Amino acid sequence: MALEFTDANFKTTVLDSEKLTVVDFWAEWCGPCRAIGPVIEELSKDYEGKVNVGKVNVDQNPQISFNYGITSIPAILFIKGGQVVDKQVGAVPKSVLDKKIQANL
Repeated sequence: MALEFTDANFKTTVLDSEKLTVVDFWAEWCGPCRAIGPVIEELSKDYEGKVNVGKVNVDQNPQISFNYGITSIPAILFIKGGQVVDKQVGAVPKSVLDKKIQANL
């Protein structure tokens, strides 16, 4: 199951992690966000133990969204070593996200 990242745990679970972390910025009212949700869950299972995969609800965690300049959702950041190494804005097929994960492992 995808992790839930919040303003409170983002530093320890994402920025301080040695692993590549996939962060899906979403909101309940966002149709494309709901469409990509099952893909995020699949990636979480596919890469369990290798990659941290999780979600940030932008309505409940405005500070993280502000810090990363998130203005359109869904926005998916790929973070490694505390730095954004790739980004995807908008709903895309699983294969696109899979390629980005593979490229950054």
